[in-house]
Amino acid sequence: MAEGGRRRPWYLRVIPSSLLGRLTVVMVLGVLLTQVVGNLIWASEVRQKVSTEALDAGEHIGGSAAAALRFFRSLPPNYRPILIDQLREMGGTRFFVSVNHSEVPIQRIKGSPLADAVCARIVAVLHREYAKLLDFQVGFAWPDNLPVADDGVTLDDLPDGWVQNTLVVKPRPAPILVIQAEIEPGNWLYLATLMPDPYFMESDEPLAHDRIMLLLITVGVVLLLSLLVVRWMTKPFAALSKAADAFGQGMPSVPLPESGSREYIKTARAFNAMRERTQRYLEDRERLFTAISHDLRTPITRLKLRTEMLDDDQTRAEFHEDLDDLDVMVKGALQSVKDTDIHENPVQIRLDKLIERLVNGAQMAGKDATFAGGPVSVFARPLALKRAVGNLLDNALFYGNRAEVLVTQTEEQVELTIRDYGPGVPEEALPSLFQPYVRLEHGRASNSNGMGLGLGITRNIVHAHGGDLLLANHPRGGLVATILLPRGKGKAMVSADEVVY
Repeated sequence: MAEGGRRRPWYLRVIPSSLLGRLTVVMVLGVLLTQVVGNLIWASEVRQKVSTEALDAGEHIGGSAAAALRFFRSLPPNYRPILIDQLREMGGTRFFVSVNHSEVPIQRIKGSPLADAVCARIVAVLHREYAKLLDFQVGFAWPDNLPVADDGVTLDDLPDGWVQNTLVVKPRPAPILVIQAEIEPGNWLYLATLMPDPYFMESDEPLAHDRIMLLLITVGVVLLLSLLVVRWMTKPFAALSKAADAFGQGMPSVPLPESGSREYIKTARAFNAMRERTQRYLEDRERLFTAISHDLRTPITRLKLRTEMLDDDQTRAEFHEDLDDLDVMVKGALQSVKDTDIHENPVQIRLDKLIERLVNGAQMAGKDATFAGGPVSVFARPLALKRAVGNLLDNALFYGNRAEVLVTQTEEQVELTIRDYGPGVPEEALPSLFQPYVRLEHGRASNSNGMGLGLGITRNIVHAHGGDLLLANHPRGGLVATILLPRGKGKAMVSADEVVY
């Protein structure tokens, strides 16, 4: 769910969120689109070329068939079989020819638009070149069991020498064009031949199964190489993300290796430089506050001693009050730095065990505190996290008189909530509670010695662990503090009964 409760567009939900996923999607879609569009263009050009060549061939075959029909019609009927036998003994001509008394029924090849177009072109040529024909039929048929005479003789029954120079029947049969024409009443001439490209029907379907299989293999190999290249390119950025996350949580980390692509080397150098500058800044800040603590305490102590020599009691008391406020401010500033900068290594800890210890301690002190939740492990600094949870629990018991602690977890984060039963906080004042030295009227009335630094320190600790601290009023009264922590993946996981803290 996006901000403000609005759902993200569907295309953003489909697109992977990782750089590896997005580059993979782009590469896959790019390769697929390129291959599909390229093959469609190629197939269209091949189909157009085959169609043009087949129609031109049909034009020439139609003309040759019309000439053959005129020639045989000019011969005496009894002489025609003799001439056909002589032609067969000589090896045949362009056409395999037979004479019949009626049309020979053949099983035509159907479902080929190009074959139908070629037949239509031959029919048009026959009408144009030899209009005296009484009737004629044109179609393509397979040579297997193809009848060639009205007495039932098939192509398979003929000697090989009669057809081997005219028709292709072995080893890979080709479609045969059959033209039957009634040149005289009761006399039909049977003509069978091949197209110049005998397998033009296959050429009309360039995306055949073998072609599609080759295309799929090519696309698969290209996609595999693309995935390997994308993974190789994005792997350093995963290391950069891991190092940035570890550094943001204050974990010890080593400088990123400055190797790989030119862009990554620049990024790694910039990150390493930023890491060193930030580390120097934190160290300088700690030394600065330590020096301030040492330098300010001495003059504050001297001023307190000098105020003791004042004769006016009221003036002396006012000086003491101002010096005490100054001392409290100095101590508070130092405490906010020291409590946040706890130098300890993060480990895998049982958060539920840590909370049980804190709640049991509060119960032994006579406080009303309860805890609910199952085993939960997080990767954190034990003392820092204990201090953060302890601050929230102490605030809930001090200002709300009763605290309920609940821990839940998902695959990505751990949620810890602490609810009190106090008066709550005005909604407009919630954002200001994390600011230093900010205290509400209820807090000042309940505890005059506080400095208003606890929540700020707690949030800094939670942020250092990569989490967040949220405050909200409960619908039935009281304040709810929620700590959200990421599910860390430590190097050494602990068992269900072991706790490190």
